[in-house]
Amino acid sequence: MTILSININKIALLRNSRGRNYPDVRAFAERCLDLGAGGITLHPRPDQRHARYSDVTELGALCESRGVELNVEGYPTPEFLDVVKANRPAQCTLVPDAPDQVTSDHGWDLQKDGDFLRPILAELKALGIRTSLFIDYDTQDMALAKALGADRVELYTEPYAEHFATPQGEAIFAGFIAAAQRAQDAGLEVNAGHDLNLQNLAKFLTIPNIVEVSIGHAVIVECLESGITDVLRQYVEICRPKISN
Repeated sequence: MTILSININKIALLRNSRGRNYPDVRAFAERCLDLGAGGITLHPRPDQRHARYSDVTELGALCESRGVELNVEGYPTPEFLDVVKANRPAQCTLVPDAPDQVTSDHGWDLQKDGDFLRPILAELKALGIRTSLFIDYDTQDMALAKALGADRVELYTEPYAEHFATPQGEAIFAGFIAAAQRAQDAGLEVNAGHDLNLQNLAKFLTIPNIVEVSIGHAVIVECLESGITDVLRQYVEICRPKISN
């Protein structure tokens, strides 16, 4: 089964807007896990405008108690890395975000950033933290990602989502199929995330051996429209293995 990791950032953003613990980020994460999610994702940014570094500690303890994984993603500033190393989540996804970036919109340029990433990946792995690199589907550098020390790549899926059900969509989807295969051939496991939703996820998961998808913004919007119980039920069903006759 592909692990469904729910990104809690938008719930944290709502909490922060009122200056008190409402909605309760931990309680929402617990509800998602109760309804079948297989993990939780947090992406604390330097200004902590949504997920806070303290959330990493609290949700790390929750995930450990429930036997599921916490994925902490972000740009590897010294402060971010200190939080990751102190809490040792199951997975750390390194993302090339600028400090003031609204949302992630591109993957790493491994030819340019490889020397920067290599020692960070080594340090995290030495602590027993699985590492993943946020990467564009059209990169040819999957083997380099492996050589730098990454365990996984997370395919940045906005191009797929943006062109889903359009004339260009099939060619882009074929590019994602090829990207996943290149990564797997290089010895990497493959995660995916960004703008995946209930309409486009099932098709994406016809790509073999996608290990994990992290979904946040769409889940929250869909929960507002249809309710969390129905929305999580649909996501869990999509991620469940399909048995061929």
